[in-house]
Amino acid sequence: MQSVTLFGAEYASVDAVRSLLSVTEDGGIVRVTGLGHTLLLPIDEDQQRATTDFNTVQLDTTRVQARTATYVNGTLHLPLDTLARGLGAQYRAGSFTVPAPSLVGVSSRAGKDTDRLVLDLNRDVEVLDEQRGGNAVVTLRGLKGEARKYTTRGAFVPSVTLARSGEDLTLTFPLTAASGLRVFKVVRPGSVRVVVDAGPGVPRTNPELLGRVTRPLVLLDPLTVQGVGRDITLEVARRAALLMTQAGWQVKVTRDSANTMKLDDKLVLTRQSDVYIALDLGRLPGAKRSGVTVYEQAGRSSAQLVNAVRTGSAKPPYAVLAVGNGGNSRKLSELLRGELKGGGVTASAENTTRILTLREAPQAALLMELGWANNAEDLAKLGVDDRLDVMAVSLARSVATYLTARANNNANLSAGGTP
Repeated sequence: MQSVTLFGAEYASVDAVRSLLSVTEDGGIVRVTGLGHTLLLPIDEDQQRATTDFNTVQLDTTRVQARTATYVNGTLHLPLDTLARGLGAQYRAGSFTVPAPSLVGVSSRAGKDTDRLVLDLNRDVEVLDEQRGGNAVVTLRGLKGEARKYTTRGAFVPSVTLARSGEDLTLTFPLTAASGLRVFKVVRPGSVRVVVDAGPGVPRTNPELLGRVTRPLVLLDPLTVQGVGRDITLEVARRAALLMTQAGWQVKVTRDSANTMKLDDKLVLTRQSDVYIALDLGRLPGAKRSGVTVYEQAGRSSAQLVNAVRTGSAKPPYAVLAVGNGGNSRKLSELLRGELKGGGVTASAENTTRILTLREAPQAALLMELGWANNAEDLAKLGVDDRLDVMAVSLARSVATYLTARANNNANLSAGGTP
């Protein structure tokens, strides 16, 4: 770092430190921020007086006597020894270095309803905290430290594991459903403490999206088909919904025999769903088709954010819980057709771009055609309760299998979207 000597003290220009620090002037005071610290230095235009230690400067929350800022040929300069003192850097004449961030020590304290972990660092780093399944994970970016396991006397955090993750250091420990997590820093001149509190005494602040792992929404949308006698799509939807509800899944059906959900309300639920399945009968005049067909959405979604996440141009936290890719629908389609085949029903697979609700669904979404309304053989088969039971059971089993596998895959999900 280039510097000048003023009355025996080394000073660096603001331009020389901008790559490391943010420097702003306001009313005769220069504010220096960086490495987790904030320094306030008065600007004294008398160079000789500025280089004495009779000046009062503020290093974070502490006021001390030290050299302060001054102008050299109209350019603001900062005293290197004061910067080093406030930032925790190493300074000697002709040398100003910032040490690599490293872990200095780990300590713990057991409380009545909260356990505390304290990580002492030599300087500030970026800290991320998140819940991955039944564990809390605190990531310290770019921090050096030894990978090891610690035991504590705490009832809520009995042990913690420090591990390397690329250039980062991670702290992992079990976090029960009744416990909250709080992480904050205490920044002091020359050191930083990262404090981690966990236990029932800490309010829970988990992202709402994490509830999607254990409480997904299944939306069944039986479309109305006129002129075929009984309401086949609604009967299959009701039977499947009953089976899934009895198994503990959250299921909603878009209509009953008397009321049909408005399109806008249906689209709101569709966008919130983890599984959306429309039930219909093929009914194209003059078409000579028959049998069961399972359709997947082809092409882009109606939502710009969904497309951005699927293409990787946007990566919001826990995105995979809100937006799935085309593979989700394909996997569910394969499960459904496999269950139908086990019940003696052969189903074909096709793609479609004509269904609005499929385009709106951010996760797995299918259209299941139970048969064709203008095919007498199909209608005869759908008039038999056993056939409808096969449809309903296949639908319920495939959805349950899909969601169970999805929950297992997401059990250790990170905010970045990877287990």
